[in-house]
Amino acid sequence: MPRSSAPSKAKPSSRKKAKPAAAPAVSRHKAPENMAPEEWQRTLRQQFGKEQHFGLENLGTEAVFSDFAVTNPASKRRYRVAIRGEGLGENFCACPDFATNNLGTCKHIEFTLARLRSKRGGKAAFKRGYTPAFSEIFLHYGKQRGIQFRAGTDCPATLQEQASALFSGGELARKRFGDLPAFVTAAAEMGHELRCYDDALTYVAEVQDGERRCAVLDAAYPQGAASPALAELLKVPLYAYQAEGVLFAARAGRALIGDEMGLGKTIQAIGAVELLARHFGVERVLVVCPTSLKHQWQREFERFSGRRALAIGGLRARRQALYAEDSFCKITNYETLARDADLIRAWAPDVVVADEAQRIKNWNTIAARALKGINSPYCVVLTGTPLENRLEELISIVQFVDQHRLGPTWRLLHEHQQRDATGRVIGYQDLGRIGSTLAPVMLRRKKKEVLDQLPERVDNTLFVPMTPQQQGHHEENGQIVTRIVQRWRRSGYLSEADQRRLTCALQNMRMSCNSTFLLDQESDFGHKADELMAVLEEVLADPDAKAVVFSQWLRTHELIIRRLAEPGREAWGHVLFHGGVPGEKRGALVDRFHADPDCRLFLSTDAGGVGLNLQHAAATVINMDLPWNPAVLEQRIGRVHRLGQEKSVQVVNFVAQGTIEEGMLSVLAFKQSLFAGVLDGGQSDISLSGTRLAKFMESVEQVAGAGRQAASESEVEEEDLPAESVPPQAVEAEAEAAQAQAQAPAEITPASPPPPPKPDEAPQPLVEQAAPSAPPPSNPWGPLLDMGLQLVQTLAAAHGQQQTKGTAPVAPPAWLETDTRTGQTYLKLPVPDPATVQKLAEALGGLLAGLKR
Repeated sequence: MPRSSAPSKAKPSSRKKAKPAAAPAVSRHKAPENMAPEEWQRTLRQQFGKEQHFGLENLGTEAVFSDFAVTNPASKRRYRVAIRGEGLGENFCACPDFATNNLGTCKHIEFTLARLRSKRGGKAAFKRGYTPAFSEIFLHYGKQRGIQFRAGTDCPATLQEQASALFSGGELARKRFGDLPAFVTAAAEMGHELRCYDDALTYVAEVQDGERRCAVLDAAYPQGAASPALAELLKVPLYAYQAEGVLFAARAGRALIGDEMGLGKTIQAIGAVELLARHFGVERVLVVCPTSLKHQWQREFERFSGRRALAIGGLRARRQALYAEDSFCKITNYETLARDADLIRAWAPDVVVADEAQRIKNWNTIAARALKGINSPYCVVLTGTPLENRLEELISIVQFVDQHRLGPTWRLLHEHQQRDATGRVIGYQDLGRIGSTLAPVMLRRKKKEVLDQLPERVDNTLFVPMTPQQQGHHEENGQIVTRIVQRWRRSGYLSEADQRRLTCALQNMRMSCNSTFLLDQESDFGHKADELMAVLEEVLADPDAKAVVFSQWLRTHELIIRRLAEPGREAWGHVLFHGGVPGEKRGALVDRFHADPDCRLFLSTDAGGVGLNLQHAAATVINMDLPWNPAVLEQRIGRVHRLGQEKSVQVVNFVAQGTIEEGMLSVLAFKQSLFAGVLDGGQSDISLSGTRLAKFMESVEQVAGAGRQAASESEVEEEDLPAESVPPQAVEAEAEAAQAQAQAPAEITPASPPPPPKPDEAPQPLVEQAAPSAPPPSNPWGPLLDMGLQLVQTLAAAHGQQQTKGTAPVAPPAWLETDTRTGQTYLKLPVPDPATVQKLAEALGGLLAGLKR
């Protein structure tokens, strides 16, 4: 068959046109060798933006050149993105990264651009470009922020001429910010739409407010920190460097005071707040601090300024009510910031004071994000350790003060970090330039710089909250103390057994203030040791600093040593000095603390309170607990604060809030020297009577009563409560039981307690068995019969003990007393409560009257 002569048609290829190969992904951890840092950072955001699955909503009428809402489904955050072109700096995003990265783009912008290009006509629209009919005044984000003008297609020629004169070189000079309102008014009179964006107006207002603030303060205090009017600002005088800090923070508006510990950062913050209140109308101040410092801030705010301060705490409903109350200052803690964000936003504080701001050194924590979400015109940030381990910590803290001050994080790290070949950070460089950049907003002084202004000794008391477990032990022993005091008030007599029981109960109350570990040697519920670590981080940030830590009990030091073994604290070498250390070894411990630069801590019981000279090695004394006797306290401090000390001595006293320790402070009962012998390891067999007993018991009642009253008034933080709710029935049952116990007579104690503890020892907690309680009977004979039955039971128990133990000595029952002169044994019976006695008397009177008839 002949072939066809017709030309054959080529079959169309079934292969699709190959897509250009995708560019290789760029590492997020290290810039490619041939790529500049800026290009690397932009590429990362382009790469990351294209990978996202954000939500996109068009908020305008144009398909491409419009305003959009970009939503992150994971974080639920929503940002406005304005698209004006494909060039860097042409677009805008409301996210923090765009505001600070100085790149002109961010992942939200890149995501939006990628989505718009993929739509039909998107690429063509970008190619044509877009110029809106309206004109814009916007904030340009670069190395330096600036106000710029973009003319629209309908912009009148006259307005364009005015813009050319006002925006010299395309940007509005700071000295001409005051002319901006007139320019906006001129555009409105011409009928032209001129859009001024919020971030631009906010920037202009911040600059103008700062200039006006400095002018007002210069006029009010022409001699600066030496102005006489500044010396009368607070109720206590300020040192010269403190007055300087007060004025600095008020002038800056948003400032970081990074003075070393012991220089009075708190009073400087309160002084700055007072200046802002007097001259700039500040009416609402929010102090954010660790939970343990809330009540200390409350006391000092009211003491220094005389203004009302309110500590925020309790459950959500309670905190909401407190935020609604009228007060100049409200004090909250970092843990509740996120949960109370809506309450804080509604209250709208004028000033935020952030104490111990190293709590936000990690920018990604809940507390850091919540604090940075508070929008206030003024802030004062306090920390003695703004930079501990990594440069990123300083960046996170400064971002709350001024997010633009240090520039983009990527550039700061690139310029100041030193890395090895693998990209690991091995050091830092040119840090002095960072200090110069921060100078307008950060003030940091060291003790040695102001030593001539400091007193020889500065005492600070830190109030630490109790855990529920500690409160349980404290209250249990407090009830024992209360019952013994009530018994003494009724009879005016206290047996030696009761004296020992009282001593042990008081000691247990004190030990519970440190940790439950001191009582059971197993659990560790308590905040003091953790708060000590926070204080030491600040003190030992100075590589030459050392500290002496005192506690009456060895078990407190056991807890401290546990925490010193945790990662990050291995460099804090220590020695432990106590009564059990042989005399021939004590000198070596002291010598090591003096000579070894790595030995930073001297842990000691009161065995080291006398005879040691540590003034050449340390300038900080920390008391984990206070002794009853002020002489013992001064002996502790005297190990460091003595002749030859060349530094100002910092004394830190930890006091458990709402406890017997706070009672000791409030009524000064620990000044009674009698307590020293009974409760601080003196004579354990002392017997009190007469006037000495009366004074002792009155002091006990004051101390324990004040502590328990403070405990009843102290708040319960939501974060301290278990997740499970307590049924109302349980609450009611507990209340009824407490009421019945309060009405019950004092219980019988057939056995004597152990003697009081010796120094350096931690006795086992004394548990008192309470007699079953019942409501008072209506029959007046009931109490008499009950007492008779109890008497028989007690005598039988005593007889049984003698039968089973033979000739072994057994402590006599509390109701039996032997006269030491005659050897005669007497019976002591407790008297029922007055109401019962009255009913019994009436019944007996009626019975006698009937017999007479």
